[in-house]
Amino acid sequence: MDDGEARALRALEESGIPFTVTRHGRVRSLAEAAAARGVEPAGIVKTIVVRRGEGDFLLVLVPGDRTISWPKLRALLGVSRLSMPDADVALEVTGYERGTITPFGSLTAWPVVADERVAGRTVSIGAGAHGVAATVDGTDLVRVLGAQVADVTDPEG
Repeated sequence: MDDGEARALRALEESGIPFTVTRHGRVRSLAEAAAARGVEPAGIVKTIVVRRGEGDFLLVLVPGDRTISWPKLRALLGVSRLSMPDADVALEVTGYERGTITPFGSLTAWPVVADERVAGRTVSIGAGAHGVAATVDGTDLVRVLGAQVADVTDPEG
């Protein structure tokens, strides 16, 4: 088991929420990941690292069929600038490579914002290694992470 996977699964267990693990190996697209996990693309939750300022990050939970709406997220947070750090910085601040990032077991417990479409459905979230995911109840997910829930996304494309 990969160190990131072990860390993520340990944090999931400690959260107390029920989850099931799916291991499907590397995939080339979100649609392929959804098929391998047995969920619709909207049921996959991407964890996006966002930089508010120097050394100040947050994690945004985005349904797979949607993308961050930067104007909505800036308005919610009351800031005029946000950015996405490069892959090296994302790894440094979470302990996870892009494509494996999860709030569970992140090196720092960054604040979490969840799009309002995450709660109220079963979702699949990354579990710290490529091709490893945890299926959880979205409402439990936002609750245990203490996520701020808001409309912060737009449809993909």
